[in-house]
Amino acid sequence: MKKKDMSYRQSILKTLYPMIMWSSHSSGAKQVLSNQQLVVAPVSFYTLHAKAIDGSNLDLTAYKGKKIMIVNTASDCGFTGQYEALEKLHQQYKNELVVIGFPANDFKEQESKDNQNIAAFCQKNYGVTFPLMEKSIVIKKNHQNEVHKWLSDMTLNGWCNQEPAWNFCKYLINENGVLVNYFPMTIDPLDPLVTAAIEKK
Repeated sequence: MKKKDMSYRQSILKTLYPMIMWSSHSSGAKQVLSNQQLVVAPVSFYTLHAKAIDGSNLDLTAYKGKKIMIVNTASDCGFTGQYEALEKLHQQYKNELVVIGFPANDFKEQESKDNQNIAAFCQKNYGVTFPLMEKSIVIKKNHQNEVHKWLSDMTLNGWCNQEPAWNFCKYLINENGVLVNYFPMTIDPLDPLVTAAIEKK
């Protein structure tokens, strides 16, 4: 079996994903965070640096005027099935939203692949076309990537100190670079809570 193919465990997790989401949704809704006052960030999101999974630099200013969803991802997690929903979301709202995935190995070592194999796995098994960043640290520890440091530090983003609680936590940034929502892993990307936030003017 090639590295980019699904393992037996990954196939089982993909099958079980709907059941995992059904059982966890009610608790997830209580963990959604919102910037009701639209507090503006002291540090501009567009000044941050990120590297794409192919090693090139990503210019975040290219997404000014669009909403941005930042998601920390992993290939060997019970929530990995969210890749499919994230791609659907990316396509459904492609004129007003960009999804950006940040692979990380921070939770139970559920992303052991290297960048090349992560990209191949996502494309082959879930048809991912949205931008993926290079594998990095997303939680509050040494060498946390610059984007997630901004997302989880209220002195930088204006209001939110919430780091990712697990793989597939989602942060929504509005068209003006304001962080507006945090959605935990238990909220599906196509959940009405998410789509309503995307459609909010």
